[in-house]
Amino acid sequence: MSRTMTDPQETASMPVPSTTPGAAPAGSAPAETAPAVAGRRRRKWVRPLTLVLAVLVPLLVLGYILLGSYTVTIPDLLTIISRNLQGEPGIPGASFIVLENKIPRAVLGALAGTAFGLSGATFQTMLRNPLASPDVIGVSSGASASAVTAIVLFGASGVAVSAAALVGALAVALLIHLLSRGSLGGGNAGLRLILAGIGIGAALQAVVQFLMARADIKTASEALLWISGSLNPASGERITVLGLAMMVLIPALMWLSRPLRALELGDDLAAGLGVNVPRARLGLLLVAVALAAFATAGAGPLAFVAFLALPLARQIDPHAGLPAAALSGAAVVVLADFVGANVAPLLLGGSVLPVGIVTGALGAPFLLWLLVVPAGRTGRKVA
Repeated sequence: MSRTMTDPQETASMPVPSTTPGAAPAGSAPAETAPAVAGRRRRKWVRPLTLVLAVLVPLLVLGYILLGSYTVTIPDLLTIISRNLQGEPGIPGASFIVLENKIPRAVLGALAGTAFGLSGATFQTMLRNPLASPDVIGVSSGASASAVTAIVLFGASGVAVSAAALVGALAVALLIHLLSRGSLGGGNAGLRLILAGIGIGAALQAVVQFLMARADIKTASEALLWISGSLNPASGERITVLGLAMMVLIPALMWLSRPLRALELGDDLAAGLGVNVPRARLGLLLVAVALAAFATAGAGPLAFVAFLALPLARQIDPHAGLPAAALSGAAVVVLADFVGANVAPLLLGGSVLPVGIVTGALGAPFLLWLLVVPAGRTGRKVA
């Protein structure tokens, strides 16, 4: 994951090191050694909010497993896990609920939230716009349209639907990138990408509605459940695929995110600092889209998670970066699924809500609030 972003004012105020070896301005303090600079940067990267979220997310996952409509005690949980690892019979009833439902849903939710959070934060930081997230600029719409096409026209299910969603997200991202290289939006490449994505996303939503209108009730209900975003299909296979993808994509993002700090200052200044802006943006775009695509393939297009993660973190720490956004996204998904599965039935007469509906209900008012809140509170202007 990347180092935390800083404001342009903070970057401008940083001292510029001397270019002459061994030389130092008269009256200045002795130059810092390389280990001292590296240590200071590491301490700056691990911000207090990141540490708090790193403790909070495992606690939320544990609470998800222990609490809810079916509660499990910690000793029973340890017994279930230890017996399962040893291949021995577990606790009747409880073992099935914990191993087949609670743990897979909690783990898949945390992984998907982390991937969505990283993807959204990368888009928002790279394009310097809090509206630039995969679900806003059409990447999630591409996954949804491809998945619904596979379900309605070809009767696909399971892994085939996830594969179709992955291909659709990547194809739409490539199309958005190609269109954003045109004259749309003037000279602002980030604005062109956002406008192209919103336009393509609107067209793909029309495709989804057309297919849903032509499908029979059973097929339409299956497609509706998928595009709503749900952790019901959580399984070891989906967790493994998403986990392996993240093991490759997160280190790639850590390496490619080094220019993010400069890109946040604007394309012209980043180019002046020696950053190859088109190449850096393309690399970050590919990794961010892949993270969102694999997360969508595993859990469906969870609305507003990628959009919410970084702005929520920056309400507490205005300088929060990718690590805080990743953990914030994980916390949002785990908490939202717990609410949809355990709190919503108490309020809605037993109706269980998919996690995507809960995150959508949270994201819509937050978007409106983001439009009216002073820019200083979110760290960036909306437009």
